Amino acid sequence: MRLIRSISVLFGLAAQAGTISDHNSTKHAISRVRKAGFQLTAPTPIDSSATLRLARATPRWQLVAILAGLAMLGPFAIDTYMPSFRAIGASLNATALQVQQTLSAYLLAFAFMLLFHGALSDAFGRRSIILWSLIAFLIGSIGCALSFNIETLWLFRAVQGGAAGAGMVVGRAMVRDLFHGHDAQRIMSYITLVFGLAPAIAPIIGGWLQVGLGWHSIFVFLSLITVALFWLTWSKLPESLPTSQRTQFHPIVLLRSYRSVFTNAHFLLLAGAVGFNFAAFFLYIAAAPVFIMDLLGLGEHQFAWLFIPGIVGIMSGAYISGRVAGRLTPERSIRLGYLILGAAAGLNLLYNLLLPLRLPWAVVFIGLYTVGMSIAMPSISILILDMFPRTRGMAASLQAFLSSMLNAGVSGLLAPALSHSRQALALGMMSLLTVGFICWSGYQSLRAASLTEKANSGNR
Repeated sequence: MRLIRSISVLFGLAAQAGTISDHNSTKHAISRVRKAGFQLTAPTPIDSSATLRLARATPRWQLVAILAGLAMLGPFAIDTYMPSFRAIGASLNATALQVQQTLSAYLLAFAFMLLFHGALSDAFGRRSIILWSLIAFLIGSIGCALSFNIETLWLFRAVQGGAAGAGMVVGRAMVRDLFHGHDAQRIMSYITLVFGLAPAIAPIIGGWLQVGLGWHSIFVFLSLITVALFWLTWSKLPESLPTSQRTQFHPIVLLRSYRSVFTNAHFLLLAGAVGFNFAAFFLYIAAAPVFIMDLLGLGEHQFAWLFIPGIVGIMSGAYISGRVAGRLTPERSIRLGYLILGAAAGLNLLYNLLLPLRLPWAVVFIGLYTVGMSIAMPSISILILDMFPRTRGMAASLQAFLSSMLNAGVSGLLAPALSHSRQALALGMMSLLTVGFICWSGYQSLRAASLTEKANSGNR
């Protein structure tokens, strides 16, 4: 009964937060935000439909903490429970493949809802979508903790996945709603930093919870995080999209727009390049329980051996990408990224074919791979967004959707099939990278042909 009353209170708070309005409080909020050192995007006045909670403008560090917390909820839900795969299988009398499908159920729901989080927030406001998604994620987390068989766990992992992406997608939109110039860039960098740390610390926390309290405690931990994020969002996070700027939600029109993007060959090739490049790394993430505990012989609390090199590589590659921006063209940055990607995947394959598996060499080349991945990914993403200057948000959502669907396939099919052998995993990484490079080469050929055709048309 207490659990039901708590959920009812949260639903009531979400409804209240989405309906309260007060014009004077809104003007006071704008004043508070500016005094806190923020630059609001001028020239959009916030009308009287903005919520009363906008009056509680927060200092910069609090806003960054809330948005970063919302962004890291998704990675935490993926990585925290990985050390418990064996325990979940034993507790629910499930096979390793059935336990692996709990990740696939999460990723499929996550990918599907990526198509709608942004459009829903454009129509109904940023805060309300975040609040309702947190309630859904809380229900999913509690359901996972109370699951009595693997089928129930599949169901509630899908509920978690459907809700987890809202904070990441809508949070980015809120940053652009409220800030511009260096302020927006700085806040996004802080959020990205925390987001990058989440996959490194999540399996460590999950490992210690598994050793000390069992696998149910991991989902209780996620529930507590969700409650804290709900309270912070409801009490501290301002609504950033005035009612006057909201759009109507038309699913049919939206689906037609999606179809126009999905039939664009340039988009599909570039999105494939990004997706397959990342999938080659995600193969090791999805196979982490077997790779860490079976192949390397480590314990549930030692997942950091795989995750920390990967995250350090991602951060290093992102730093290099930022440093060479403006000095190298996007095409040259991508070429540099693929050079590192190919070298890392090739060395990883040779090592696993010829030498015994030992730390740290078992993970060094995986970390090097993520350096090249992070150098190439931003430039490819920019090329995608530049193709659709009037619908960049939709293009970004569809790119994320395709990548998430590919990751779901890797998790549900490829990782279970290859994780028994370190040589198979290394060959899988090289194969996925090869497909990504073929997509990039195909885009270059198609673009060159289009440019040649335009030049010939101009000469006639």
